[in-house]
Amino acid sequence: MNKRDKIYVAGHRGMVGSAIVRALKQEGYTNIVYKTSSELDLRNQAAVNQFFEKERPQYVFLAAAKVGGIQANNIYRADFLYENLMIESNIIHASYVNRVNKLLFLGSSCIYPKMAPQPLKEEYLLTDELEHTNEPYAIAKIAGIKLCESYRRQYGCNFISAMPTNLYGPNDNYDLNNSHVLPALLRKFHTAKLNGEKEVTVWGSGNPMREFLYVDDLADACLFLMREYNGEEWMNVGTGKDLTIKELAQTIQKVTGFKGKIVFDSSKPDGTLRKLMDVSRLEKAGWKYTVELEDGIRQVYEEVKEMDFNA
Repeated sequence: MNKRDKIYVAGHRGMVGSAIVRALKQEGYTNIVYKTSSELDLRNQAAVNQFFEKERPQYVFLAAAKVGGIQANNIYRADFLYENLMIESNIIHASYVNRVNKLLFLGSSCIYPKMAPQPLKEEYLLTDELEHTNEPYAIAKIAGIKLCESYRRQYGCNFISAMPTNLYGPNDNYDLNNSHVLPALLRKFHTAKLNGEKEVTVWGSGNPMREFLYVDDLADACLFLMREYNGEEWMNVGTGKDLTIKELAQTIQKVTGFKGKIVFDSSKPDGTLRKLMDVSRLEKAGWKYTVELEDGIRQVYEEVKEMDFNA
């Protein structure tokens, strides 16, 4: 991937896509193309084909997806399955038709079975049932992996896949109904601090364990894989370390300076009890994360403090 090669970042406005664009620019890549969802509906096959025929990108980062937390995944099941299947199918097929040099598809740690052994190894895929609450999203992401694998085997396409763990960072979603746990808690604790509230309620028991990766670390891993890795096997991307939701809440309480009490609402779903990625394959290939969780949360909190959640 040379500095002047044309690179298409699908989903450039999202947390992951915008981090990839930042990383590319910092590395001196100058020929980056992208379209907003209003300019290009990635669910529309004809529109995607027309875009690829016109732009002819040489490299594609497929970071576009319909995403959300437990509640959104569980409520909008048809939307999550249909839209993600369409987005990835259209882009992957258009990349094949227009002879893209290389494509990187980004999946999710939710592809692994609910009761899979921990930490999650790549070979555990499709060995048992998925977590029900995000099953449609997971199925779509599994389909993306298999599309990349199948286009590689049938047509010789250099399409690779990476499965990030839970992400956080700049341009995250802070909508309390549709966001993931870390940004939702950041907003809750920040708002509670501003309003002088005495307690913050956290969904679930606080016992499930989660792993979190700063999104700029993921972007760095994506560039590493695009430049250095050409294998069929997908790569887990994470830190290889996790903590309980309770510990996460306490860390965020510390960062925000909220002085009140943390209350856990056990009537709300916990989701999968543990999702820790085995990242030994990626580390063996030569990449490792750099941003520790508390440091990353402090960086993100500087952004959160500037937001007006009442607007």
